[in-house]
Amino acid sequence: MSRNGLLAALAAVMLSAGSAAAQERPNTQPRVTTEPAAALQSAPTVVEQPAPAAPVPPAPPTAGQAAPTAPQPATQPGASAQAEASAISLTLPHDLSPWGMFMAADIIVKAVMIGLAFASLVTWTVWLAKSLEILFGKLGARRAARAIGNAATLRQAGRSLGNSGGPGALLVRAAEEETALSAGALGHVTGDGLKERVTSRLSRIEAAAARRMSRGTGVLATIGSTAPFVGLFGTVWGIMNAFIGISQAQTTNLAVVAPGIAEALLATAMGLVAAIPAVVIYNVFARSIAGYRQLLADASAGVERLVSRDLDFRTVPQAPALAAE
Repeated sequence: MSRNGLLAALAAVMLSAGSAAAQERPNTQPRVTTEPAAALQSAPTVVEQPAPAAPVPPAPPTAGQAAPTAPQPATQPGASAQAEASAISLTLPHDLSPWGMFMAADIIVKAVMIGLAFASLVTWTVWLAKSLEILFGKLGARRAARAIGNAATLRQAGRSLGNSGGPGALLVRAAEEETALSAGALGHVTGDGLKERVTSRLSRIEAAAARRMSRGTGVLATIGSTAPFVGLFGTVWGIMNAFIGISQAQTTNLAVVAPGIAEALLATAMGLVAAIPAVVIYNVFARSIAGYRQLLADASAGVERLVSRDLDFRTVPQAPALAAE
């Protein structure tokens, strides 16, 4: 082996030993070895890469210092969406039935719903009471008109009706009273004044009976005209609260928006439930009361005919009786 080969082998051995020593030391700087110029010139050039630094363990905390916190792992997008969905599901109402939405609504919306429910109860109460009253009133007026039409004189009509109540019997008794009061003047004047006085009293009785029959229907008209607007007020208030909740939740998810809007629309639905039957029932009662007044008008006209017939019988001279004398 030549001298140059020996020098090259010696340089390679020394470089490998230096590299092993550099890996054992914590310092990352490579060890520099100085060799004779001749050996370095003849040895092949070796580029040495720095060894990776060993991790340095953190120093133990002192008595006055807090322990370092461990680094938090990066948040995954899927985990964030899942956490948001779980938070939304905790805040959403689980019962979306009408009762559940009523219990979850705002106090103003609850007050509106309670008022509309009470208005609906009043509507059906008035319907039941007035239906029975109009039914019995029509039956009594029809029976009185039939008795008056079948009678030949006012006294006979009074006996047919007897002491029964109702506007028909009142018409006959008022005509009898007015005739009795005017009996002293019938021999000196015509019966036109008596007819006018009887007509006036009959018209007042007829108007009072119709007014008494119409009592309570004004409540239906009020409910039918105002209930939709009251329900709309509850809806507007509920939607305002829903938008406030959206701004506080910082989300426009439909699952967050829908329950509040559904609770608000429930007020409008209750307003319509209260208003529609009230309007329909009011119109039915208006037609029924008009029919009742027509029956009273027929009975009043029959009484006027009986009064006029009695006046004619009183003013007719008894010609056959005078001739016999």
